[in-house]
Amino acid sequence: MESFTNSLDIFWAKAVDYAWGLPLVILLIGSGIYFTVASRFIPFRALGHAIEILRGKFDDPDDPGEITHFQALSSALSATIGMGNIAGVAIAISLGGAGAIFWMWVAGFVGMATKFFTCTLATMYRKKDEMGIDQGGPMYYLEVGLGKKFKPLAVMFAACGMVGCLSLFQVNQLAVLIHADYGIDKVLIGVICMVLVGAVILGGIVRVGKVSSKVVPAMFVLYVISSLIVIFSNFDIIPSIFLSIFTNAFGGESIIGGAAGIAFSKVMITGVKRAAYSNEAGIGTAPMAHGAAKTKEPIREGLIAMMGPFLDTHIVCTLTALVILSSGLLTGELDDSGAILLTVNAFTEAMGMTGRYILTLAIVLFSVSTMISYSYYSIKCAKYLFGLKIGSLYIFVYLLSLPFAAWSEPTTIINMLDTLFALMAFPTLIGALLLSPKVIKELKSYYSRMEL
Repeated sequence: MESFTNSLDIFWAKAVDYAWGLPLVILLIGSGIYFTVASRFIPFRALGHAIEILRGKFDDPDDPGEITHFQALSSALSATIGMGNIAGVAIAISLGGAGAIFWMWVAGFVGMATKFFTCTLATMYRKKDEMGIDQGGPMYYLEVGLGKKFKPLAVMFAACGMVGCLSLFQVNQLAVLIHADYGIDKVLIGVICMVLVGAVILGGIVRVGKVSSKVVPAMFVLYVISSLIVIFSNFDIIPSIFLSIFTNAFGGESIIGGAAGIAFSKVMITGVKRAAYSNEAGIGTAPMAHGAAKTKEPIREGLIAMMGPFLDTHIVCTLTALVILSSGLLTGELDDSGAILLTVNAFTEAMGMTGRYILTLAIVLFSVSTMISYSYYSIKCAKYLFGLKIGSLYIFVYLLSLPFAAWSEPTTIINMLDTLFALMAFPTLIGALLLSPKVIKELKSYYSRMEL
């Protein structure tokens, strides 16, 4: 039995490395570049109009869908702004040096166009469920947009998403932090998370959207302000940090002591991988939230969605990177728990215990909001696979997994989930690339009708 367990550990450890390897990096960046060029650099030229949509200028309560544009963006951001912005950035720097942040920026920029295409498609090709409610997401645009012969890809996405979107990592890392600082039992933390998340997700995407639209702006502002306080306290070294990010982007010295060189490929892969973990552009999660938006104009939802990677990667991840690099506390390669503690310690050093309390609160909000949105993604995939009646029961599997993950040391399980999470990108992007001419045609029509 022990030999079997060890073999399983080794298998999933190798599987996650292959899944998040160079082929996926090439697919994510290559697709993003194509989408950026094909849309004539939509992230640059449509940001102003996207803000008008976000403010509700074009909202119509009679439009098909369940939640507003703002609620859809908040729901998607509540999933993406999380541990990846705290632990993921620290790990990126420890493995790839400061130059990894440059490639996170690149991946974030082309990821804006990727989210525009995938989330536009999620509202272009919706399908009514048994209750007559329009549902959208990669599995639906694969099936409806490309036809029944692409149903196997849709099933692959939903199967990977149903398991890959379980929030075992988020609740485990939150329990580790709270237990270390306050001595609260890990299982109790998991049970509290289960109750809080359950109270929200039992109300479906409408309640998820309402809660997210309140929590996400609050946690975003809290984190930005506290990060800026830390950064300004070390303002004299910030210019040199930006210089090191650019000079080490194509290979250079390790941030740890400056003794060992880092190959360009490792710097790039590390940055792109951690950006994908963080903003999830191309993975296919966000289209499931944006596919529920109230709109008759798919392009509008795509424009809203493209703001996600900018807020997530270019603002939140950049702030975390500047906090870590200015603290001088990074002394070795990090695992996930060490990365979280490093960021917490950086805030503590600059702001005292007040900083530690603020960041702990931010981590709680980040983690719980991610659990809420991931539950919607996971259950939506289960409903697609098994139908509304049976798929809805998966909510209990999701909720019961939280106390278990808080208590356990699920390294192998997390490697399995990360592997499945990465595999979601292949059907998502294959479908988006094949349907991209439809999006471009719709974009031209929308701009003509709106006289933009």
